[in-house]
Amino acid sequence: MTDESRRRGACPTLDAPMQTGDGLLARIRVRGGILTPSQLRRVAELAAIHGNGLVEVTARGNLQVRGLTAWSAPTLADAVLADVDVETGLVVDTSPLAGCDPHETGPSRSVAAAISEGAAGFANRLGPKVCVVVDGAGQISLSALKADIRLLAVGSNVWSVTLGGGKPQLLEQDAALAATLAVLGALAAMGPQARAVDLFPAAGVVASRRSLTAVALGMPMNRTEGTTQAIALPFGSVVSERLAALASAAEGAGVSAFRLGPDHTLLIDDATPAVIDAAERLGFVTTADDPRLRISACIGSSGCASGHIAARDIAARLASELPADTTLHVSGCAKGCAHPRPADVTLVGLVQGIGLVIDGRAGDTPRYMLDESRLGDVFVRSQDAR
Repeated sequence: MTDESRRRGACPTLDAPMQTGDGLLARIRVRGGILTPSQLRRVAELAAIHGNGLVEVTARGNLQVRGLTAWSAPTLADAVLADVDVETGLVVDTSPLAGCDPHETGPSRSVAAAISEGAAGFANRLGPKVCVVVDGAGQISLSALKADIRLLAVGSNVWSVTLGGGKPQLLEQDAALAATLAVLGALAAMGPQARAVDLFPAAGVVASRRSLTAVALGMPMNRTEGTTQAIALPFGSVVSERLAALASAAEGAGVSAFRLGPDHTLLIDDATPAVIDAAERLGFVTTADDPRLRISACIGSSGCASGHIAARDIAARLASELPADTTLHVSGCAKGCAHPRPADVTLVGLVQGIGLVIDGRAGDTPRYMLDESRLGDVFVRSQDAR
């Protein structure tokens, strides 16, 4: 493992995994975000063979494999690359339905491809967290994803372009592409620490407390040919055996593809009721009213050296008690990686115990300190504190 992979702010990749509390973590950026059932099953099997069997889908729709070692990580990478087309370079996020969403306003897939092609000559000089979001304004919103540059379609040839923390401006498509590449080129010239907000400072936007699910669960969405239906990984994580079982059930039902989506989701093309039922039995989130959709939780002390509490275990225990219309963030430490925005209720692991933050972030001063054995009344206490 290189010093770069240890540097805070670096992003893990398949060939440069990052050290975490449960070993090395590899991130797999699947090209186009599309996997066949057999490919998804293969990744799950490899996670069990070479890692600790935990597979994640990130908030941006990337796959992650946890618990690797310095010896197993290269073997995993070789095996994945033999079966899956993996992207590298500049991150350009689009909807998982880009190019096949009949409700899309602008051609996000071709615009994203033009940005990737235009930046190819200097992408290796950009910082690892520099990213572009191209939102075609279709059935899946990408508004919750952070971006150095955001393009939102407002017409077939008109885009709302937001650079860094600046205000959106309407540009025709060619001008939007030119502006995007000019800013990326400037960032590359400034060095790997540069971000677009350095060129275009934030305009003092107030962060939203809510983290609305961008992908609709429980109902099919239209594709150009057929439909797709979304499910979510509970708190973004699943054990490999369950993921492999889902992939096998989908393959047996004739499903052609899984699409990795934002908000820790998997979209299943032409999913049958039997496949959705299998997903529910395996513990996936399949309906929009599942309280787990309103909970953000990192892996915590189960897999992070900074974590003081097993955040996902606590989140699972409290899910059935979560009041309607309430958001919960369970954070292993004060960094709050899983949910940078405020939540109605935040439980944060600290050296001295569990902090209860009301209407705030994990890094805010707790209103109360709690013991893990007495979390049963946390929602009553948080309501009384308002």
